[in-house]
Amino acid sequence: MLPDLRLPSGPLYIIYRLKKAGYEAFLVGGAVRDSLGNALGFYQTAKTIDADDFDFTTNATPEQIMAVFPQSFYKNTFGTVSVTPHDLRQLMGLPPQPVAPAVPVAAGRIDITAATRLHESLDLPTHPREPQEPKNYEITTYRVGETYTNDSHRRPQSLQWGTSISDDLTRRDFTINALALTINLPLLEKFFGHVPDDTYPLRATDYTLIDDFAGLTDLQDNLVQAIGDPDERFREDALRLMRAVRLSVQLNFAIEDHTYQALKRQADLLQSISGERIRDEFFKILASDYPKEGIMLLDETGLLTYIVPELLAAKGVAQSGHHLTDVWVHSLDALANCPSIDPLVRLASLLHDVGKPATQEMIDGQYTFYNHQNVGAKMVRHIAHRLKLSRADTDRLTTLVRHHMFHYQPTDTDAAIRRFMRQVGLDNLNDILDVREADRLGSNARKTSWRLEEMKQRMIAQLHQPMQVRDLAIGGHELMDHFHLSPGPILGEVLQALLERVLDDATLNTPEQLLAIASDLLRSRPDGGTSAPAARA
Repeated sequence: MLPDLRLPSGPLYIIYRLKKAGYEAFLVGGAVRDSLGNALGFYQTAKTIDADDFDFTTNATPEQIMAVFPQSFYKNTFGTVSVTPHDLRQLMGLPPQPVAPAVPVAAGRIDITAATRLHESLDLPTHPREPQEPKNYEITTYRVGETYTNDSHRRPQSLQWGTSISDDLTRRDFTINALALTINLPLLEKFFGHVPDDTYPLRATDYTLIDDFAGLTDLQDNLVQAIGDPDERFREDALRLMRAVRLSVQLNFAIEDHTYQALKRQADLLQSISGERIRDEFFKILASDYPKEGIMLLDETGLLTYIVPELLAAKGVAQSGHHLTDVWVHSLDALANCPSIDPLVRLASLLHDVGKPATQEMIDGQYTFYNHQNVGAKMVRHIAHRLKLSRADTDRLTTLVRHHMFHYQPTDTDAAIRRFMRQVGLDNLNDILDVREADRLGSNARKTSWRLEEMKQRMIAQLHQPMQVRDLAIGGHELMDHFHLSPGPILGEVLQALLERVLDDATLNTPEQLLAIASDLLRSRPDGGTSAPAARA
């Protein structure tokens, strides 16, 4: 018995335009799976359906699709045409999507928006969320007859357009992803005969569901099962190996036994997949509700060997003191307890002790791991390179692992607090605190301590103080004008020296005092501050 559904107007409008132009059009993929799973109560927790979950397939060729959606674009050889949400709203006669409102700063977190130059007040109750570029809608021509070379295992070398929805569904990966839904054209004409609403209700009689591979049954049974021969499916695209694990932890589904055994048999095929594609699936696993179980599945199936083999060395590495488990189990428990939903912060929590196996020593009957944070930081830089992380994300991951062992004493000076904040980076403060909480909870300790809470308050109290060269009361232009200097390295040296003084004593951050200090610095140079660059006449 099919359920009633409620779907957004944008995806329905895509189906409407294609069908109105005389083509077949189906909604496929995650949006169909999760709409049905939510409505039928097959999920323990209802799934949020994001814009990028809506994919479409049609018998129209790419050129015909682009004629229906004039502002669409076609950048690949796989029959996929993209339509931006902005262009679709324009086609529907709707205004641009409104900007998301500001969101409150979560309790216990540090509002780094207060850390601009010399804020008079730290009482900033909200800050805007970083805007996310909306994902495009993707419309793909029916495909069938794909040919893969023996050594690619990732992309079809040739393809031909299919003639029916059944042709197209045959080439898909898992039964729960091979559900296709279309809506009756008269109903769509009724819907879009006026200004579109945000969503529209669909009775079971208003839509048709194509389910050639019993995907609805597997959805009800909470199973991830490959279509047909799982070995063949994985040989076609080895990334499906990771996708099976990702779906399992995203949906809290078991992997069907034949599919699971094929994962283990074909694990080495993952070597043929690019670091970018592996990273994207790996981060989705980390961002799921069950990241620990995802890592365990990757390990059981042999896939982890081709993703983060460094982590496997943690198995059986015993620890002393407050640690009750080996490094492997502790790393998994830290991941499970990471309060951040950011997959990179979760990765840092998983890898924060990756340097321990290489640094383990027994001293006076206790295991020690001196300098493991520095060794680990070097290791995660190599891991980040393998996963093709951006330079910014590589630096961020390395920073979180390098500094996860930070210590605080009530006797620490304000200057020491500022130096720590500058060392870690203001944008990473909440992340490093999340990694610390994950580390504590992964060791069966309490999530926080009075020292950590006191440190947070002291960091908040320092947010209005200068932390970077740009926060100084004077800049390079003032130095050049006052001392008649030309642009060059000397300016950077003086500004950095001024910042070091101000980090020690924030009261020095006034134009008059900084110019006086700069004068002393320049006079103390062997050249008197007049060479390379030379003073201007």
